[in-house]
Amino acid sequence: MKFTGGEVVARSLKEYGVEYVAGVPGHGIWSLFDAFMQEGSEIPFIQVMHEQSAVHMADGYYRASGKPMACSTSVGPGAANTVIGLATAYTDSTSLFYVSGSPQTYMHGHGTMQELERQQDNAFARITEQVTKRAWQANSVKVLPTIMHRAFSEMLTGRPGPVHVEVPMDVQVDAEDVSIHPLDKRLPIGIAYPDPKAIEAAVKILATAERPVIVAGGGAITANASQELTRLAEKLRAAVSITWNGKGAISEDHDLFIGAVGQTGTTCGNKITASADVVISVGCRFTDWSSSSYAKGVSFSIPGAKLIHIDLDPREIGKNYETEVGIIADAKVALQSMLDMISDADEQKMFAMRETFQADVEKAKADWRTLVEPRENSCETPFTSQRPLMALRKVLSRDGIVVVGSGNTQGSVKQSFPIYEPRTHLTSGSYSPMGWAVPAALGAKLACPDKQVVAIVGDGDFMMSLPEMGTAMMNGINVVFLVLNNQGYMSIRGGQRKFMGRHIASEFNYHSGNGEAYSADITAAAKSFGLQAWKVEKNDDLESSIHAALECGGPALVEVIISRDAAGPFATGWWDFPSPAYYETEQADYAAMRAKEQHL
Repeated sequence: MKFTGGEVVARSLKEYGVEYVAGVPGHGIWSLFDAFMQEGSEIPFIQVMHEQSAVHMADGYYRASGKPMACSTSVGPGAANTVIGLATAYTDSTSLFYVSGSPQTYMHGHGTMQELERQQDNAFARITEQVTKRAWQANSVKVLPTIMHRAFSEMLTGRPGPVHVEVPMDVQVDAEDVSIHPLDKRLPIGIAYPDPKAIEAAVKILATAERPVIVAGGGAITANASQELTRLAEKLRAAVSITWNGKGAISEDHDLFIGAVGQTGTTCGNKITASADVVISVGCRFTDWSSSSYAKGVSFSIPGAKLIHIDLDPREIGKNYETEVGIIADAKVALQSMLDMISDADEQKMFAMRETFQADVEKAKADWRTLVEPRENSCETPFTSQRPLMALRKVLSRDGIVVVGSGNTQGSVKQSFPIYEPRTHLTSGSYSPMGWAVPAALGAKLACPDKQVVAIVGDGDFMMSLPEMGTAMMNGINVVFLVLNNQGYMSIRGGQRKFMGRHIASEFNYHSGNGEAYSADITAAAKSFGLQAWKVEKNDDLESSIHAALECGGPALVEVIISRDAAGPFATGWWDFPSPAYYETEQADYAAMRAKEQHL
């Protein structure tokens, strides 16, 4: 049967189970977009206000559901606007399918409008090669079916990630006698099982551990390994800490949960994990954020502590810390294999060995609560960044999804907002762009229409994707935007003050006027888009406003006025940031901590 190139892409996506495509139209892609209206290839199309948001939306969809969504743009600047979104998905290992247009094949190299050609003809795919698992350029309709199934195989197997397929304008409209390759005949069956010898070695080490800690990264959630992780922790009486993307791998009301580890971890998470004699890492890359820039004794003490490192990607094993046992496997089956090797008698012995450890854990958890609760329960206004989170947690359902922006908001949620189920806390833990959370929340809601979805963002973050309120209204995507407004980039201001002793360009002020704080009327802006909206400046209005937004039946926004000076999380770990030589205050402390770094 004859299909155009556009139909091949659209029909493949439909037959491969893709439920939505998001994007912005343009002359370089409109022929392919038209195929989404052809019989047999119809897929609902979500028109967004910015191309970057289309990629973030697909990213959020995958994180919430574990299923891929597609996004698409024209050529030139529309395509270039996707790079931040692709890089975010790539560094956080989330799958999405991106298809773009390009100039006609017979125009490549002639400098047509919006072509990059001075170093290589039609060079945009050279850019996306760095921020995707794989990028393809389809130069004929005949090769497109093969490219489509290979792209899905790349995206859905091994370590997840985004893929890019570029389809020139002439290929979009040309027709050839081709067939869509059935995906179930092309994907490998099964998952990666661990080497039994590695599991045996790991269990042998665990049998003698006195202070075992499990560190759950994003890979634990991607592998749907939360149940096995929790059962292993219970069997070992191991404490469990989490990274940003591992939040939700264990319910945070479980008595073995000790909080996050790293620069904005909890005091308990860092203290207990740093004192471990055995660390079991599950799908964790040990970034500088989660490892306190590898300063020994702050978040981890490896070596000293023995590391059992479970990861699907062999490149992560031993990359930042030496391992006692490296296990290349799907996290779910690796943890189940460990469980199968631990007898009831072994379990009883381990319980007896770890009574002192458990007492230390309880003491550290109590100390953390003493530190953080005054901020969480504060009734002062403008609010601390923690107080609105407590109000949200009281009215949000246990399985409600929060999608969290970068900066102080991200750290405060990490420390103070308990999560009970996997895939209900979504954040960009690696590339961490501003502007991600709003469209990602829209994607999460598309993926889970029956769940409450709340985007928690600072005002600086929100302003970078504010127009997507229009996308929410036009498509009836009922997300609540909780905007914590402190009139600036306050996490940046805090860092500037610490490392330079002053700050620049991080406060929103009337710089050409009286210097007073500036803020757009975000609540009024939301209403102008058609959302129901509330501005909260009094403690008595906080919970009721958030509850009303959740129950209003449409897209909604709650703007909460936050203190500039009580705006952030506690910095309980360390982050390697050098100060200028002329700022002498930080030099000695920085040198002392730098000397503790182990990664070199």
